[in-house]
Amino acid sequence: MYKYCSKYCCSAWCGSASEYAAISETQALNANLNAHPGQSFPPELAAAVVVVDRDAKALSAEDFFSSRSSFEAFSLLVYSPLIEAQRVAASAFVDVTERDAVPVNSHVIDCGVFLLKSRDHEIQRGSAAALGNLAVIANNQTLIVIRGALEHLVSIMATGDSDAQCNAVGCITNLATHDENKDRIARSGALNPLVKLALSSDLRVQRNATGALLNMTHTIDNRHQLVAAGAIPILVQLLNSPDYDVQYYSTTSLSNIAVDMEHRIFLAKSEPSIVASLIRLTDSPALKVQCQATLALRNLASDEYFQLEIVKHNGLVPLHHLLQSRIPQIILAAVACIRNISIHPSNETPIVHAKFLPQLLELLSIDNLEIQCHSMSTIRNLASSDENKIKIFQAGAVERIGDLLRLKDGIVNDSVKSEMTACLAVLALLDEVKPSLFRNLKYLIRLTLTTSNIDVKTNAAAAIGNCATNLSDAKGLAVFQKYWKEIRKYVITFMSSDDVSLQHIGIWTLVQLISGNEEMKIKIASDATLLNLIEEVARKQKASMHQNGSARGSQGRNETQVEAVNSMLLGSNYSAEELSHTLLQELHQ
Repeated sequence: MYKYCSKYCCSAWCGSASEYAAISETQALNANLNAHPGQSFPPELAAAVVVVDRDAKALSAEDFFSSRSSFEAFSLLVYSPLIEAQRVAASAFVDVTERDAVPVNSHVIDCGVFLLKSRDHEIQRGSAAALGNLAVIANNQTLIVIRGALEHLVSIMATGDSDAQCNAVGCITNLATHDENKDRIARSGALNPLVKLALSSDLRVQRNATGALLNMTHTIDNRHQLVAAGAIPILVQLLNSPDYDVQYYSTTSLSNIAVDMEHRIFLAKSEPSIVASLIRLTDSPALKVQCQATLALRNLASDEYFQLEIVKHNGLVPLHHLLQSRIPQIILAAVACIRNISIHPSNETPIVHAKFLPQLLELLSIDNLEIQCHSMSTIRNLASSDENKIKIFQAGAVERIGDLLRLKDGIVNDSVKSEMTACLAVLALLDEVKPSLFRNLKYLIRLTLTTSNIDVKTNAAAAIGNCATNLSDAKGLAVFQKYWKEIRKYVITFMSSDDVSLQHIGIWTLVQLISGNEEMKIKIASDATLLNLIEEVARKQKASMHQNGSARGSQGRNETQVEAVNSMLLGSNYSAEELSHTLLQELHQ
């Protein structure tokens, strides 16, 4: 998940007000304006100072730059060889743009770029600040870069004047919010000085530099360039900054960098402190830092190494605490992180022991699709061992999921239903859970018949089939007898489909129904429609095997789907053809 700076880092210039004091009409003719005693403005420039000073105060930015008299006077000062005249122009430029940023033409931008070339720090500060103010407008952003500002902004970053550095970096921060500018900024040579200035002793410069680095982390090419420029160790170091803005920009930059697998590998090898630092920041008083630190951990936890490291560094405690937040963004970041952590088998028991289950089930009631989906996916991940299946069942998962599946269509999204039904399919592998699942059988059957979502359809059928395996309970047998007509309907639909996964699960369901159930076996054996379909599936699968040269066929979507379904089906390590032949043999005995 990429995020731009929530606030532009240089909405105003960083110099002091006294340095850009307004010039009155009498002062315009005063020799004190000159840096060199005895030298005064020529009459034409003096008149221009009066116009610019008056109009910069009285006019809006749009009127100032569109007024012929105002802009001609301003341009006269900008292109004057006198430093003092350029200082007046820079001061007015800041005042006008700080009060009112508007789209401007290339002539205005050219004035700002010309002032950037000055070696005078005061003029550098003002021109960089004014262009930074204009750079909050999209059209201005591209125009500033096209007219050649980057080269001079990079040069200013190398000066020793912290105010000029602050404004130059702030301008680049704003320019970097435009996608078309990112590659140009990277090619301009700006990245190395930005990385260096991220450790500036001036907090304003540090904030703007880290903000600029963040805005350069939104494409994979720019992330590669940042890593090559040495950004990672600097950003990790800045996680320990006492400033919340610097923490935010650094955590978000690292979160974006961690999207890429090769960068996660680099972080694992080179930055042993990153996990502990991010875990500490999940308890930051600044909510934006909490959220971004958690998102960074989430992205890191895409890899096994970090899944284990987060648990090793006691990250489960703060994550459990964050799940109880009232802020949806923080809850989402935390549950997405714990979902990734739960992928590693070694973490399943620690997560269960940390009492996440009640909270995860509670989150299913939140009206947020992503939170629901991550919560349900985590519960399913935790259900790999029989011990955890029992604990998930005892926590009330079957009842909670059943309640949600009973709701009208549209209230629970298909992606959440997919996770719910997959979890029920896994839980149904335990005999202790089956009686509770019988109460939800009609809702699972309804999903197989009504949903168009292939994952929901197959997962629901997997749950039904696992419930049917080795039925000995009279109540369970009665439930399947009661709903046989509906079950038969979806099984026929599945076996008639051209989708390999549906054919496979249709045959498998019949195998499960006759296992230990003589009455159901007789019912199916006397059903000519079902027998014909079983034989047809066997022929289709055999033809497919010969066509593709193997029993599994080509590795397309259907094969992947079959493998995914197989992981939830009891005793399904056979192809549909093999299951069909086995089923026919059983039925003919």
